[in-house]
Amino acid sequence: MKHSTWKTYAFWIILTEAVGALAGLLTREGTKLYADSIIKPPLSPPALVFPIAWTILYALMGVSAARVYQTPASAARTRGLGLYLAQLAFNFFWSIIFFNLQAFGFAFLWLVVLWALILMMAFTFRRVDRPAALLQIPYLAWVLFAGYLNFGVWLLNR
Repeated sequence: MKHSTWKTYAFWIILTEAVGALAGLLTREGTKLYADSIIKPPLSPPALVFPIAWTILYALMGVSAARVYQTPASAARTRGLGLYLAQLAFNFFWSIIFFNLQAFGFAFLWLVVLWALILMMAFTFRRVDRPAALLQIPYLAWVLFAGYLNFGVWLLNR
């Protein structure tokens, strides 16, 4: 691996993990309240699953973005990375909306937009680097599952 290649991967992975870590830090109290007092739908995993899953997903997302970043400049690359940053911002704010504000209905709608952004990003990445797009599949699946959980929490806690 070239020196600049590993720096590119490190940058995108660290950026993505840092966004996730900051969201986790800012929602600590909301997460505790959620764990203690919110009725959860069936299939809700134990709390320990979430940080493990998100750490893996953020790493995959960072690798994917790095792969796209390293491709030759193009409109698709620029659009894909723009969508990457947009979905990352939506991902960050979903945690605050859901855990801190406990606006479960709004958080569900926010998550639907997030899922659409991830899908658009994956399709755009596919035009630039197919493996980068494939790396988004676990993220898409997890956000779909999160949508089920979010919708269930909204219905059960109105």
